[in-house]
Amino acid sequence: MARTEHYHDPNAPRANSIVVAVSVFVRDNHGRVLLIHRTDNNLWSLPGGGQEIGETVAQTAVRETREETGITVEVTDIVGVYSDPGHVIAYSNGEVRQQFSLCFRATPVDGVLTTSDESSDVRWVSRDELDGYTIHPSTLLRIAHGYEERREPYIG
Repeated sequence: MARTEHYHDPNAPRANSIVVAVSVFVRDNHGRVLLIHRTDNNLWSLPGGGQEIGETVAQTAVRETREETGITVEVTDIVGVYSDPGHVIAYSNGEVRQQFSLCFRATPVDGVLTTSDESSDVRWVSRDELDGYTIHPSTLLRIAHGYEERREPYIG
């Protein structure tokens, strides 16, 4: 399903749903962040996705990271809560979702970089290489907050 992200766009469609979602800021022992190249919008992003019934949000973070990247992680902290009503995502099925994402910090435990139906490429990317990737502003905010290692999570 294709998706279009609208970020503080006065012409964006009106949201008709909110879904609990997670994103996961994973750094390896070289300080590189784990990124996926999304198949639904052609942008680079942190791994993540929607929570399923019967799982905690931490379990969602582990599952989504493993599904999209091949890497098993351990959730260690929360980076922040991202719920900007000016950020909506329009899907090809008519759903227009207001952003609501919990971004977790995690460390890699096991696995090999592997693509999926949702990721056409998976890479460890150093902080100084990020400018060379097409990344949505809301994802860049999460990455910046992840690198800051804030004492308190971002809430916005």
